[in-house]
Amino acid sequence: MRFNPLLPYNDLPLLPPAADLESKEILRKAIRANRALAELKGAGELIPNQSMLINSIPLQEARASSEIENIITTNDKLFQAAAVESASDPATKEVLHYRTALKNGFDTLAARPISVNLMIDICATLKNADIDVRRVPGTTLSNPATGEIYYTPPEGEAVIRAKLGNLEAYIHQKDDLDPLIRMAVMHYQFEAIHPFHDGNGRTGRILNILFLVEKDLLKIPVLYLSRYIIQNKSEYYRLLQEVTVNGAWEPWVMYMLSAIEETASWTCEKIKATRDLLEATAVFCRENLPTSMYSRELIDLIFVQPYCKIAFLVDAGIAERKTASLYLQKLEGIGVLTSARFGRENVYINPKLIGLLRG
Repeated sequence: MRFNPLLPYNDLPLLPPAADLESKEILRKAIRANRALAELKGAGELIPNQSMLINSIPLQEARASSEIENIITTNDKLFQAAAVESASDPATKEVLHYRTALKNGFDTLAARPISVNLMIDICATLKNADIDVRRVPGTTLSNPATGEIYYTPPEGEAVIRAKLGNLEAYIHQKDDLDPLIRMAVMHYQFEAIHPFHDGNGRTGRILNILFLVEKDLLKIPVLYLSRYIIQNKSEYYRLLQEVTVNGAWEPWVMYMLSAIEETASWTCEKIKATRDLLEATAVFCRENLPTSMYSRELIDLIFVQPYCKIAFLVDAGIAERKTASLYLQKLEGIGVLTSARFGRENVYINPKLIGLLRG
């Protein structure tokens, strides 16, 4: 039966796809993507304090993934909100929910694998609400410029749950298919099922990263995959639609493998640059701070988050509150940090780290 965008796609084929997912072109591309991902995994281990990566690159991923859904905020607002634990605008709050959902999902993988329940938990955290799969009909996807409906996802709770169950089984299927190819198929299927009223795109992109962690292709969730998607946004949606309408799996899989390869290489360079900046800052501070004030723990801490405050030093056991304030003021005095006031609180900003993350 010919695909009709106005009718619920309850005939969405179950996985695995009836298509050749291991063409020569796909396999060659998969080799390059796996190589780049392996290099990224190794680069992450160059920085002993993994909090530096977990608190910075995933926040960039959260911002970009949300921007794909037209939820726009800035790096500065995000880093500020993460430090002072408040956000002044709805978009920034939504992006912080994304980071929380990614972190919670990552923590969950230590106890249990990806499941339908985890998908629901991720979306609930994103939306900061109790949610479940769609029960009410009427969901459609349309062109925001023209209003033309281009896709109507499956309807009916039983149908949606059955397709999600099939997706979960496919994620854990034991065969020789390259995990990166499986991730591309998994991502299409989740977006095609479109199980929630809102938050499907962001939930699907979090699942991508968690899948790579579950398969031990990443140790921590630091792949900035949404950077590629937002730079190639129209192609992303076009190729998703091509799978639906024409069963064109190869171009879609190639697109996702390119996204992994390019963003893994880009993220790897960011991690290496962060390490180099950290080491240069440590040398500079050792030469310019009083011996009694310098510690590697202090320098590491101002790289854990680009915005630092007195309480962070106290909580880390580096100094009591009054001494911690003096340490941060001294770091500002030698040009390592700059300060800004948010409400009643002074926040100290690492401008070179901010500049590196912006690039």
